[in-house]
Amino acid sequence: MKISKYDFFFYSCSLLCLLAVAGCTSKPQKKVVICSKDFTEQVILAEMLARHIEAKTDIKVERELNLGGSLCHQSLTTGKIDLYIEYTGTAYANLLKQKPISDPKKVLDYLKQEYPKQFKAEWMEPLGFENSFAIIVRGDDAKKLNLQTLSQLGKAAPKLRAAFGPEFKDREDGFPGLAKTYDIKFREEPKELLLGLLYQALEQKEVDVIAGSTTDGLIQSLGLVVLKDDKNYFPPYQAVPVVRSQVLEQYPELRPVIAELGGKISEQDMRQLNYQVDKQQQEAGQVAQQFLHQKLGDSKPLTPPKL
Repeated sequence: MKISKYDFFFYSCSLLCLLAVAGCTSKPQKKVVICSKDFTEQVILAEMLARHIEAKTDIKVERELNLGGSLCHQSLTTGKIDLYIEYTGTAYANLLKQKPISDPKKVLDYLKQEYPKQFKAEWMEPLGFENSFAIIVRGDDAKKLNLQTLSQLGKAAPKLRAAFGPEFKDREDGFPGLAKTYDIKFREEPKELLLGLLYQALEQKEVDVIAGSTTDGLIQSLGLVVLKDDKNYFPPYQAVPVVRSQVLEQYPELRPVIAELGGKISEQDMRQLNYQVDKQQQEAGQVAQQFLHQKLGDSKPLTPPKL
């Protein structure tokens, strides 16, 4: 059958109209924005949470990675991002300005009570590990100076040099309070270095003491020693997803999916994941994907990069 140019024009216009209507009536894409702070562990955890959400839901996850200091918290409260991993002690002492306490349950209960009221956000289930501050020295110095505890460091400090990250150097639950508790006075004012340079400075003997984290992958590989907090100065630092309440209402499927990660990551797991990225130079997203595959059976892991 021969179609006239007028019929062709009519059918073409009708098809375009149908496509336009279909486009207008299609559902908008579901999306959330996840944030990480500016160190390896945070990037791994953000990737892990993002990839798990994408594997279990039809929600697209946009990444905002490596934001410094408290920018993730600020972005959450202003609605620029929707979720990130926070540490209980950091939120309790540094964000809510509470005097540090050592009871993990009391800290988490307080955060679950206050965040919906103050920030319209909710704390989910802890991931299973704590990333506490760690005061770290070289292994040979620990033996030579008989350093096992922070009380012993207080006595040896006048002979030693220290370096800390910007946050630890100034925050209330960081060095100022630690120095008072253990009467620590170093040979000179502690240097302020970016987190990524602290281990390098310690290894190269530019300093003798640094503040790291208990889950840092380089502690074991460099033969370093974490000094025991024998007066229980540091509060608990459980790693926990924090999510805007509005997002949980908008996408109720998020709650059970995020809960699946609860209790799944041990301190040893996290230290190994950090080691794979920091020392073995593996990509954080691949490391996160492999862990999800092993622990939760999420989609097939990516092929490891050649080193």
